[in-house]
Amino acid sequence: MKGNNMSEIMRVSSISQLHGFIGYDKPLHPMVTLIDFSKVDVCVTEDVGQAIFGLYGIIFKKTTSSNFKYGRKDYDFNEAALLCIAPEQLLATMGYNVAEGSEGWGLFFHSDLIRCSFLNEKIKDYTFFSYDMNEALHLSEQENDTLLSVLKTIQHEYSINMDNVSTDLIISNIEMLLNYCKRFYGRQFITRSTANHSVVKKFEQLVAAYFENENCEGLPSVKYCAENLNLSPNYLSDLLKQETGKSAIEHIHYHLIDRAKNLLVNTTETVSEIAYSLGFEQPQSFSKLFKKKMGVTPGKFRNKR
Repeated sequence: MKGNNMSEIMRVSSISQLHGFIGYDKPLHPMVTLIDFSKVDVCVTEDVGQAIFGLYGIIFKKTTSSNFKYGRKDYDFNEAALLCIAPEQLLATMGYNVAEGSEGWGLFFHSDLIRCSFLNEKIKDYTFFSYDMNEALHLSEQENDTLLSVLKTIQHEYSINMDNVSTDLIISNIEMLLNYCKRFYGRQFITRSTANHSVVKKFEQLVAAYFENENCEGLPSVKYCAENLNLSPNYLSDLLKQETGKSAIEHIHYHLIDRAKNLLVNTTETVSEIAYSLGFEQPQSFSKLFKKKMGVTPGKFRNKR
């Protein structure tokens, strides 16, 4: 692959296009491939090479001369880290020379591989596919070896003559790989507990300040909160779930209900007026959420005071 002009964005929608993009050998399977980055002879001498990937990717990278942009975020790959990417994401390399000090691997597969399988619905539960690059997973050598053993099984299955169960075995092992990634991310959340406590505190302060603002309009979205904390929405919610047992939206609802209770007790606004002031388009939606959280309707809560 030669250097690309920054204004040119390539689309990589298939395994064969991916191999062509990085100058790799012809793929052995049309839907899945394992790339050994130490065998990729790629040099991007211009500023940026960009591509929109139409593939799922699980990438473990260790190099001393590479920066990447994934989506809108920059990430320095000077440390070994694993990143999972979902289809239709922009991936860009900046001043990147694979031939110098690059090692690692990348498993890529097309969504059609899993479309008719159990994994097609389950894959949305692997929220790390939506994490930003600065939230990449840092693996120990033992964890990397564990993933490599699964990858070798996948590679073996797509390298031999296909039979009636080959695809099932490949998909099952991809699921196993993703489950290990989920476990290792859980370990990373635990080992970063001190830093995570700081994020939880800042998040709580952010949401509380939002609802204390008399001019606030509507609910703060998880995306709004994540952007203010320089995190991706899924990573923020998973972090909160790990640390507090509640997702980001559950925390937002807690502050919402707390503000609603204050308004019901300390003002003469109608339930509908309170609902609209809290950003609900339909008062019924507010009443339903309030009853779910408090066990009584807003009207009954007010009358009990």
